[in-house]
Amino acid sequence: MTAAVETPGRPALSPRPDARPRVTLLVEPRFPGGTSGAVAAEIRALAPYVTLQVVALATRMFRDRPVHPEITRALEDAGLALRAAPPVIRADAIVLHNPAALKLEPALRPRLSAARTIVVTHENLTRPGGQESFDAGHCLGLVARQSVVGERFLAPVSAGNRRGVADWLAGRPETGWEITGDDWPNILALPLVAPTDRPRDRRGRHSRPGFEKFPSLAALAGQFPPHAERCAILGADTLLADREALPEHWELLRFGAVPVEEFLAGLDFFVYFTNPAWRESFGRAIAEAIAAGKLVITDPETAAAFGPGVIADDGTGVDAIVAAHVADPRRYAAAVRRAQADLARHRPEAVAPRLLALLTSQPARHDPL
Repeated sequence: MTAAVETPGRPALSPRPDARPRVTLLVEPRFPGGTSGAVAAEIRALAPYVTLQVVALATRMFRDRPVHPEITRALEDAGLALRAAPPVIRADAIVLHNPAALKLEPALRPRLSAARTIVVTHENLTRPGGQESFDAGHCLGLVARQSVVGERFLAPVSAGNRRGVADWLAGRPETGWEITGDDWPNILALPLVAPTDRPRDRRGRHSRPGFEKFPSLAALAGQFPPHAERCAILGADTLLADREALPEHWELLRFGAVPVEEFLAGLDFFVYFTNPAWRESFGRAIAEAIAAGKLVITDPETAAAFGPGVIADDGTGVDAIVAAHVADPRRYAAAVRRAQADLARHRPEAVAPRLLALLTSQPARHDPL
């Protein structure tokens, strides 16, 4: 881990300066994808209302990666240090983000002493068809064995993610985990860009690299055809391994080659489909595209997390959808604005009361904090 990490002293937490809840975010801070973006937004949103510390898990999964820059910036904004894991973490609530990071670990180092330990299931526990996405039993077992007191909850990040968590728990009643009554929502503080009034057939997608993030080449070829004005893919590292076998008109960029906002500025349609054996638990890349004023086309399960402003399709109707919205700019703009309006429930001021309710078991307030 290349970012500076503060070495903790004997106590896991400094004494509370007031009666605010003591909250520890326990996270592998080197995740390259949406988990780090979600944690960064959460740091900024929670810091004014809780006594917060962020503790780093140094796992084998990301041994050679640096701390994600979004997390570094969020810690700086909040005036917090990233702490190394102490022998014991004591807090009112401990939140462990994305247990999949633990799948290569033989043990979890810190013991967790909290009234409430919450594991946020950023990665779906099950895949389409019902099989496990990763060895969730192993990962959650590591956490359970180190949780010395208090309640243990799994917190889904969307309705689809919740179904997988509920299915996984239904077959394992002996684990001692419960599911939270409310989802653990992603926080999105992105500015909203107005949709263009002259959409063109400029298509693209971005994600972290990974075979699970892409459909077959045949499916991609249909979604990004040669007659489109632009076909751009950011995060195409795996595709670039055999560039000569791919269509010449595809503009392929490695993950992080350009800022996401710059990439999205050159698109009008965000076309996002994954491997059929994989589904996004939420999809921050889609949220970024919506905020940037782009019309999103994706699979029905992923679209459901964002409302009717996102166009649901099985991947074979992309051409017709693009053509219809290019021909009808008002329809295009109305869909984008509807999707942007639905993002309001992910604004920090809307999410913070829900998170505090989950952390403290108190009912969520509906007035802004």
